[in-house]
Amino acid sequence: MDNQLDHRGYWDGDTDTNTMGSRSLESMAAERFNRRQTIMGTLQASVAAFLGTSLLAACGDDDAADAPTVNAGQDATVAAGRTVTLTGSATGANGTAWAQTGGPAVTLTGSGDTVTFLAPGVAQDTQLTFTYGASSGGSTATDSTVITVTPATLAFTAVAKNRNDVVTVPTGYSVTVLMKKGDPIAAGVPAFANDGTDTNWAQRIGDHHDGLAYFGLNAAGQKDLTSSTRGLIAQNHENIDNQYLHPNGSTNAASGPRPASEALIEIEAHGVAVTEIRDTGNRQWTWVQNSSFNRRITPNTPTVMNGPARGTDFLRTVFSPAGTNGRGTINNCAIGVSLWATYLTCEENWAGYFRRPNSGATSDNNNRTARELTSLRRYGVTSSIGSYAWSTVASGEDIFRKWDARATGASATADYRNEPNQYGWVVEIDPYNPAAAPRKRTALGRFGHEGAWMGLPVSGQPIAVYMGDDSRGEYLYKFVSAANWTPADASATDPLAIGDKYLDTGTLHVARFNADGTGTWVPLVFGQVPARPAVGVEPAYTFASQADICVNTRLAADAVRATPMDRPEWTGVNPANGEIYLTLTNSNATARPLNGTDAANPRHYNDPRRPAGAPDLDENATVSQLGNPNGHIIRLRENGNSAAATAFTWDIYLFGADNVDADPVNVNISGLDDSNSFSSPDGLYFSRPTNPAGQGRPLMWLQTDDGAMTDRTNNQMLATLPGRVGDGGARTITNRGAGGATAQQATIVGANATPATVKRFLVGPTECEITGIDSTPDGRTIFVGIQHPGEAGDAARPTSNWPQSQTGNRTGRPRSALIAVTKDDGGIVGI
Repeated sequence: MDNQLDHRGYWDGDTDTNTMGSRSLESMAAERFNRRQTIMGTLQASVAAFLGTSLLAACGDDDAADAPTVNAGQDATVAAGRTVTLTGSATGANGTAWAQTGGPAVTLTGSGDTVTFLAPGVAQDTQLTFTYGASSGGSTATDSTVITVTPATLAFTAVAKNRNDVVTVPTGYSVTVLMKKGDPIAAGVPAFANDGTDTNWAQRIGDHHDGLAYFGLNAAGQKDLTSSTRGLIAQNHENIDNQYLHPNGSTNAASGPRPASEALIEIEAHGVAVTEIRDTGNRQWTWVQNSSFNRRITPNTPTVMNGPARGTDFLRTVFSPAGTNGRGTINNCAIGVSLWATYLTCEENWAGYFRRPNSGATSDNNNRTARELTSLRRYGVTSSIGSYAWSTVASGEDIFRKWDARATGASATADYRNEPNQYGWVVEIDPYNPAAAPRKRTALGRFGHEGAWMGLPVSGQPIAVYMGDDSRGEYLYKFVSAANWTPADASATDPLAIGDKYLDTGTLHVARFNADGTGTWVPLVFGQVPARPAVGVEPAYTFASQADICVNTRLAADAVRATPMDRPEWTGVNPANGEIYLTLTNSNATARPLNGTDAANPRHYNDPRRPAGAPDLDENATVSQLGNPNGHIIRLRENGNSAAATAFTWDIYLFGADNVDADPVNVNISGLDDSNSFSSPDGLYFSRPTNPAGQGRPLMWLQTDDGAMTDRTNNQMLATLPGRVGDGGARTITNRGAGGATAQQATIVGANATPATVKRFLVGPTECEITGIDSTPDGRTIFVGIQHPGEAGDAARPTSNWPQSQTGNRTGRPRSALIAVTKDDGGIVGI
C-alpha cells in the first residue's frame, strides 16, 4: 500500500502501519532507548513467550553486535470494523513475530513480519498496543505500535429516495436474490413456473417473506452458531398475494364457495420455512433444494400447546378434545431468537381468517356466553366469511372446516368455536430438528404478536422477553421467567426442553408510560388483575384463572389501564447496554385524536400525500393523513438494568417524518433530512455482538412498512447508530388538527438524528414492504426480506416485475423473496 500515515493519522479504510521506508542510523539510535524501556516493562512476558526466547537477552548490552534492529511502524487511528495490517521490519534477525500487549483482545492472523486483525467495535476511542519482536542468536529486540480504534461510522453514501422496481443499495454493495416465493425446497419438486399453475406448496417457499433468522452449520452439517459460510434461514411467510397464486386470481375469495385446490395453495403458502443456504465462495450464496434440514411449517402442521392455557377449556376443539395439541401457525410476522438458539415466530393478524359473523342470521351469538362474545369482539373475530373464505370449501375437510369458528355443535369438542384461541401466540421452533413439533408458549400471552426479543442474559437472574401487539391502541408487554438463567442451557441438546424451562412459567407484564419519562411494568397475574370494566354493551369481564389472562391478555391489559400505543411492532435489545427499542408504526385520527395524545405517543398532525396516479408536480392533488401517520421509535432502560425490574425510564429515539413538507419544530422533531427521512418504522434489528457492527456503539437497522410517504419513495431500510436513553431532553410540541385547531403536548425526545447517525441504506422495489433481517455472525452478509412487491396489481396487469427486474427483466409476476447484501470488498456491512 502507498497510504503513508502521519503520527496518529486517520485512515478510513484497510490500514497498513508500516511506514518504515529508508531510516537514518541517527533515528534508529534515538528510538533504541524507548524500545529498551518497553523491553523492561510489563510487555516482557507476553512477547517473550510469543518469541520463544528471553527478552532480557536484549538488555544486557545495547551495543551487542548480534542484536537485531526492529521497527513496528507508526501509530495509527482506524474506525471499528476495518481490517488493520501490521507490518514490521527487522535487520540482522533470524526470526520475527507479533503479539498484542495492550487493549481489548483481538485475533491476529498471519505470522512473521505481517499480521492482520479486525478492529473491534468500541464505544469510545480505544488504544490497542502491538509489539513486534525479532531474535538473533541470544539477543532479542522489540518495538511497539499503538492502534487507536474509533467507534464505527456509517461508511457508505446514503441511497436516494426512489420509486424504482429494484432493490437499491449503496455503491460498493451487491444484492443476491435467494429463496423466492414458490421455489422448491425438496428433492423432486419442479421449479416454480410463476404462472399460477404451481402446486405442492407444503414443499415450496411461502409467500410474503417477513421476519427471519440465520442459524449456522459447520462443514459437516452440524449446529455451529459461529459459522458464517453455511447455515439455515428460518423465515416467516406472513400472508399471500392471492391474485398471483392462481392462473386468473382466486375464485370467490370474498364470498365462497372456494375450490379446495385453490384454498389449499393459499393455506400452505402461509407459515414458516427453514431452508439451508451455503456460501459457495466470497459470499456468493445459494440455497440447497434437497437439504435434509429443509422444512415448511404451515397452518396444517401439528403443534403442541404449552404453558398455563394447555389442557384448559379455552383450547378444546374437535381436533384436540384435550386442549393440548393444535395445528399450524398463521400470519407470522416478526420474530425472536432464544438464548438457546431456537426460532420464536409470532402470530400477528390471525383473527381475520376465521368465519364468525358478529350479527345476522348466520351469527352464533345466541350460542355464546357474554364472556365469550366480549373476548371475540375484543380480538376482532367478527368476519362474516373470513379473509379468504377457506371454510366455504364444499368438501368439508377438517383443514378447511377449522376456519369456521361458529359455535354450531353440541359442545366445544364438536366444532371449532375455540380454534381462534389456538392462535395469537409466540411459537417456538427448533430449526435444527425437522421432526420436532413447534410449541406454542401460552405464558407469553395471546394477542397480535409482533416480535419477541429477549433481554441481555445475566447468570443467576431471570430472563425477559419484550413483545409488541401490532394494532393501533394496543400495548407493550414483558414476560419474566420464573427460572434464573443458567449459561450452560445455551448449548443444551434439547433446546425445546430449555424453552419449557424458561417460557412456560413466569410473570407476564404490560407497560404503563408516565409523562415524566418513567414507566411501570404492571403484572398480569390472576388475583391481582381487576375486572375489566363494562364497555358499551359489553359487560364487565372478571378473570377466572391465569389461563384466562393468558388467553385474553388484551382484556387484562385494559383492566390495569396500560398505555395504548401507536401500533407497537418489532422489539429489539441493544447488545451493548441492554436498552429496549420498540417501533410504533403509525396511527390515525380515530385512534390518536388531537386531544388524545400523551407523552409516549405525542403527535397529531397531517401528512398530505398525493394519491396513486396523481401527477408528480400537482401539489394540489393530495389526501389528508391525520393522526400519527409517520410513526416513531420509543426506547426503555430497565431500572438497575434488571430483567425483573418493575420500573423503567424512556424517551423517544426517533420520529418518522417527511422532511420535505413537515413542520420542522412540531412534526420533524428528530431533524430528518433527504438522507434519512422515513415513515412507518416496522422492522428493527441490532447487529450481532459477534462482529464489530454489534459491539461498542452497535449498528441498528430500521425497516419501514409505509403507505404515507410512498408518493416520494418506496419502502426502505436505514442504518442507525443510536445513543442512549436520556441523550436528549424534555420538549413541548404543538399539535395541529383538521381545521387548524391546536393542542400542546409535552414529551421526552432523544438526540437529533444526523447523517452520521441515521442514513438510508436500501430502497426496495415497487409496492413492497422491507421486513425481516439478520446477518452472518461475521457481519459480512446481511439477509433481508422483500415482501409483496406489486401488491396492487393482478395477474393480467402486474405493477412490479421484481425480482426479475433486479437483472433488467421487466416481465413476469412479482414474487416476495429473500436477498443477501454484501460489501464488494468483503467488509462488514454498514460500517
